Amino acid sequence: MLKIKLQPTGKKHQRSYRIVVAEDKSKLSGKVLDSIGTYNPHETENKIVLNQESYQNWQKKGAQPTETLRKLIK
Repeated sequence: MLKIKLQPTGKKHQRSYRIVVAEDKSKLSGKVLDSIGTYNPHETENKIVLNQESYQNWQKKGAQPTETLRKLIK
């Protein structure tokens, strides 16, 4: 099963995240199929940059966002 999830990048206390499509059981820093956006919680507006077209295409193919990502996108 494919999941759309957050992959942490950056320093320990300055994390930023990539929004990626990966296998459900894969490691956080493991192999990804596609990178579709970024999320930076340290900016004033918690800015999310997401490629909506890729996100929609992966959902049509059966990939499901994680609960955390689902809350952030709303």
